[in-house]
Amino acid sequence: MNKTNPRKVANPLGLAVLAFLVMGPMHPYELGRRLIESGKDRNIKFNRGSLYMVVEQLRKAAFIEAHEIVRDSQRPERTIYSLTPLGRSELHDWMRELLARPQSEFPQFGVALSLLAVLTPAESAALLTQRLAALDAEVGEIEDTMRGAEDRGVAWIFLIEEEYRKDLVRAERDFVERLIESLNRPDYVQAWQEMFEGNV
Repeated sequence: MNKTNPRKVANPLGLAVLAFLVMGPMHPYELGRRLIESGKDRNIKFNRGSLYMVVEQLRKAAFIEAHEIVRDSQRPERTIYSLTPLGRSELHDWMRELLARPQSEFPQFGVALSLLAVLTPAESAALLTQRLAALDAEVGEIEDTMRGAEDRGVAWIFLIEEEYRKDLVRAERDFVERLIESLNRPDYVQAWQEMFEGNV
């Protein structure tokens, strides 16, 4: 799908809703619970309001439909949604696009790196040392999560996003470590002083 033919629902949360509805009809509350229980909320940020908004967008796009309306005296009526054939086709097409084509992303750390020279080399190195510790802690947290899931018998295919996240964090950690070394090099410190001292 190209920029002249954008997706009717482009929010990644919509993709997750379509994927979970493959398992069967669900109410949005149950969808949210399952997203959290499976750890998908680490990759797809959402709250109750955004989830209901995306469900409504998917319904308007005919990717999902009301499967059943449950009424009882204890709670307000609840709509259970199911995946339509069009929704299943959209899910598969969207997944194929995401897997096959790299997307341009603009993480905030990249923004900070592009403007790094506004801070002194010493301050940058000190801040990045803090980041290094945080990245080490994040790797440990991911490894603990994966071990716990494996101990519960979770199949590897349901942990691949954590494996990917771990590799990304490790790669960033290695990059930050090398960057700290470069910031402490006398030739860079001297070049920074010549260029910025008195202006920053």
